[in-house]
Amino acid sequence: HVQLVESGGGSVQPGGSLTLSCAASAYTDSTYCMGWFRQAPGKQREGVGARYSEDRISFTRYGDSVKGRFTISRDNAKNTLYLQMTGLKPEVTAMYYCAAGGGRYPSLFPNDYRYWGQGTQVTVS
Repeated sequence: HVQLVESGGGSVQPGGSLTLSCAASAYTDSTYCMGWFRQAPGKQREGVGARYSEDRISFTRYGDSVKGRFTISRDNAKNTLYLQMTGLKPEVTAMYYCAAGGGRYPSLFPNDYRYWGQGTQVTVS
C-alpha cells in the first residue's frame, strides 16, 4: 500500500505560479507511474499530467489544456512528484490530487490508478 501526501496548494492571482508536491511513502513498482488530477465542483476528475519513471526510462504526458504551462518532475531520492504550474487562470481552480499505481504508461484516466492522496486546493482569483 502506498500513501500519498500532497502539498503546495493555495490562492494565487491570475497569471501567477504554484508548485505542488506529492510525497509518496515509498519508492516501489506502484510508484513507477504517478499522475496529477484535478476536480472542480460539479465536474468530473480530469487528468492534468502523468509520469512513468523506471530506472533510466521516463515518459511524461500532459492534458491538452495544460500543455506548455504545467510541468511534471520527479525526485526519486525523495519519493516526490512535483507539478509546476505557471500562467494560472481562474478556470484551473480545483482540488488537485496525486495518484499512483498506474500501469506502464502515463495514463490520464483516473480509473487506471490505485492510490490517491487527499488533495490540495488550488484557487486562482
